[in-house]
Amino acid sequence: MTDLVSAVSSPAHGKGRHALKAPGGSRTRPLSARVNAVALALGLVDAGALVAAALWTRPGWGAAVLTAVLLLVVRSSGRIYRRRLWLSWFQDLPRSLATTATTFALLASWAVVTGQPGQVITALQHLLVLFVVCGEPVRFAMFWLGRWGRRRFGRCDRTLVVGAGKVGVDLVTTMIEHPQFGLRPVGFVDHDPVLDHEDLPVDLLPDDLASAITRLGVGTVILAFSDTRDTSAVDAAITAHRLGCTTLVVPRMFELYQDNHDVERLRSYPLVRLGTAPTSRPSWWLKRAIDVLLAAVALAVLSPVIGLCALAVLVESGRPVIFRQVRIGMDGRKFRIYKIRSVRPGTTDDSQTKWSVQGDARVGPVGRLLRGTSLDELPQLWNIVRGDMSIVGPRPERPVFVREFSAIHELYWARHRVPAGLTGLAQVHGLRGDTSIADRSRYDNYYIANWSLWLDLKILVLTVGELVCRKQR
Repeated sequence: MTDLVSAVSSPAHGKGRHALKAPGGSRTRPLSARVNAVALALGLVDAGALVAAALWTRPGWGAAVLTAVLLLVVRSSGRIYRRRLWLSWFQDLPRSLATTATTFALLASWAVVTGQPGQVITALQHLLVLFVVCGEPVRFAMFWLGRWGRRRFGRCDRTLVVGAGKVGVDLVTTMIEHPQFGLRPVGFVDHDPVLDHEDLPVDLLPDDLASAITRLGVGTVILAFSDTRDTSAVDAAITAHRLGCTTLVVPRMFELYQDNHDVERLRSYPLVRLGTAPTSRPSWWLKRAIDVLLAAVALAVLSPVIGLCALAVLVESGRPVIFRQVRIGMDGRKFRIYKIRSVRPGTTDDSQTKWSVQGDARVGPVGRLLRGTSLDELPQLWNIVRGDMSIVGPRPERPVFVREFSAIHELYWARHRVPAGLTGLAQVHGLRGDTSIADRSRYDNYYIANWSLWLDLKILVLTVGELVCRKQR
């Protein structure tokens, strides 16, 4: 499999950037193929069982609403409504009972803390017991119907397998013989397969991974590497993620893997399910709303500060006071960033190609103050309101350096999967200015892989601490 890297796109030659710019595969599929019917049905079953139990036990409207909210939140957090390959009620039963018991524990704690009478706790107990009695038989039927529907009507996700070795061929054969797992193989992506083309159970595709996903409307990608480098596996996973696909990985030493919440089973093969791309989660919409709100408020509050900084620059070195520069943002799109100018204008404009102005004689006292306190970056709040950037994310770079770093540093291109940020994980770990690009890239890709609203809050707190410590120094 020496050429497998080229099959999944080589960022050093621009193919990784092409993968980021390609249209999302999930958007090319019909809505019926994107909706997980089993997960939706399980949610409806829980809602119906909860209503029936509440009508029977009559715990009161307040207690019923609280129970409903807590139960659905706990069961969602426990991944009861997740997508899954293995539709087994027996396999899912311990998780289902555990989330219901957790809900009762929370409700009982609430009743004790708020001084509710004993009959309220009894009513809630009866409600949840009846919820289990009503819901679990119907859940059993939903799992059975899901398996039957996959076999009878072909309700299966179009699937690509990256790697046409023995493991990949075994996986495809299993998918074909057991459609109840919900995967329909449509091809292999591998430019150097171990087996002859005639011996493969499905077609070997000539496309690179991004093109194949888009052309065939693929919903799931399985990485079944055997003899290739780990870096190409990461490239493939990032490409599949960015195009909206469910990504499953055959782990190394898979024979020793135990089942857990991130491991699926395709009969005897464990498949590690990678998390969805951050930008495809509902919480990302909340991040965007928070970005706009905070940036707009900050612009209004800090406008006098921005005005004073602009006046200081005007007095020191004249116009223009706002510095504009082209940067690369999400999906490789160019945008114009705004900063308060901290460098005196020169006879030639080298801002697009000069890496750092540290030690530059053109930086006067005002410029040093602005750069040392990061006040020069306040106009970027307007970039956040416009949607060019986010408050937290990888720092945007100039096009010439993006091309250079993508050719030298592995997965530098992958940091453009999310919008650029005013601050980021690399910056709060001291990677500002003339520091290691490889380290920055690793921090940025770690941030994307582990993104959450909590991580954003943590980075904001660390940013404030970094600014305070810098002022003290």
